[in-house]
Amino acid sequence: MKQNILLILILLTGCSSSVPQLPLLAPDSVILAFGDSLTYGSGVGEDDSYPAVLEQLTGLNVVNAGIPGEETPQGLNRLPQLLAEYKPALLILIHGGNDILRKRDLNKTVENLKAMIKIAKQHGTSVILLGVPKFGLLLSTAEFYPQIAQEFKIPFDGETIPDIESDNALKSDAIHPNAAGYRIMAEAVVTLLKESGAIK
Repeated sequence: MKQNILLILILLTGCSSSVPQLPLLAPDSVILAFGDSLTYGSGVGEDDSYPAVLEQLTGLNVVNAGIPGEETPQGLNRLPQLLAEYKPALLILIHGGNDILRKRDLNKTVENLKAMIKIAKQHGTSVILLGVPKFGLLLSTAEFYPQIAQEFKIPFDGETIPDIESDNALKSDAIHPNAAGYRIMAEAVVTLLKESGAIK
């Protein structure tokens, strides 16, 4: 009897997803890709940016709302108007890299990222978050990204961008991906969307 109960528990655990679940996106849904140069696609042509590739892969309307060099205070000011204009079903948030590079107060960065997520949720917009690395000998996502994702129970990828940043073959310069790197970003987002139930 105990063995049967144990087997059932193992099966149930295997069936449950560790990725927070999102509503299924309708075919006419708008995705707002929001961030800085990593979203804009610096280093490649417009068609090779990760939002453009994501649109190709999903068949959904993906708006590229990336601005090179932007820090989180400017992003926080800019986001509400974009949410009102495009009424996106989903926000892909990749922000904070310039705050880290310019050694801004990261407590403020965290506050700004949290405020962006809250504003999106108030608009009825789902959110997924990708982590940006802190720069050191070994690149890894800044520790506040997974903490934010856990607090808001949103899907999160903390590996893809650090992995790209660690591989010169995937970069167009010291910081920005090349076309292959941006495609990997888009594919990672697709994987996260599937795991979260946002797309099939």
